[in-house]
Amino acid sequence: MLTKKGAATRQRIVDAAAAEIRERGVNGTTLDDVCRRSGTGKSQLFHYFPDGKEQLLLAVAQREADRVLEDQQPHLGSLTTWTAWEKWRDAVVERYRRQGVHCPLGVLITELGRHTPAAQEVTGRLIEQWEAQVRAGIEAMRESGDVGADVDPERTAMAIVAAIQGGVTILMSTGSARYLRSALDLCLDHLRASSRAGRVG
Repeated sequence: MLTKKGAATRQRIVDAAAAEIRERGVNGTTLDDVCRRSGTGKSQLFHYFPDGKEQLLLAVAQREADRVLEDQQPHLGSLTTWTAWEKWRDAVVERYRRQGVHCPLGVLITELGRHTPAAQEVTGRLIEQWEAQVRAGIEAMRESGDVGADVDPERTAMAIVAAIQGGVTILMSTGSARYLRSALDLCLDHLRASSRAGRVG
């Protein structure tokens, strides 16, 4: 169990490593660079990350995964109106448009090995948390009558997250966010239409 000061030092090392990787890439970042940027020594770094660079990379990957969701707040946590959904869509598109063709999390997961348990855990936890918050929004909209009662919140949330990932993949290949925005627009159109269909029926 880390003390408050220890937790702050560990976080400073992780933040420094994340900044170095964003600027230099994984291969261009050394532990000396991280120590210099974080104002720590090698002994401190290995105290918090005794397994060295790979353990530090895993911590940075988790930080980048957390940042994916943080960048969508407060909208992602309050998808209870169409205005909130539209603001969330705009925040998602802007986040990835700003990121461009370089994905720090993707680079880190590749470096760790996409099929290793550690990398899969980071990715899996991110997707589960993302899907859960979208699902909660759909459930809230269904309860208020803004989304049709026949909409399956879990399946729909999974489809929305998958649509985002597809749009992001194309953005990283082409530099264009149009596909991502179109995918999200179509998802919102589907949710809106479900309510109208219910009223007509």
